[in-house]
Amino acid sequence: MLGIREKHLYGTQTYEDLVKYIQEKANELNVEVEIYQSNHEGDLADKIQAAYGAVDGIVINPAAYTHTSVAILDALKAVSIPAAEVHLTDISQREAFRQISYAGMACQAHFIGLGFEGYAKALAWHAARKDG
Repeated sequence: MLGIREKHLYGTQTYEDLVKYIQEKANELNVEVEIYQSNHEGDLADKIQAAYGAVDGIVINPAAYTHTSVAILDALKAVSIPAAEVHLTDISQREAFRQISYAGMACQAHFIGLGFEGYAKALAWHAARKDG
């Protein structure tokens, strides 16, 4: 619903715009990305678990599941793949229930409130971690 939902918070750029942005930044960094989106918590946990042994890092924006999903937290902890949490808005400045990030508890880096740039920074963090 990016570009439709709460434009005063998330702006008017669409999910397709975000995908294009991420792919462009990945190309600039010479990193391979797979982009996956689902509205279903179990699908996200399954995707994280399927990443075990297959990827070098995870960039995750669990959206509303950030504040509710122990399943996503457990999946991230189980695979032990370095993970970066991204949120377009600054969740620390939003409603009280958004102050807890379960998924973030399993992430080694956090890029919060930077809009699309948070994804670029997360990719760069992974690239530097891998190279360094």
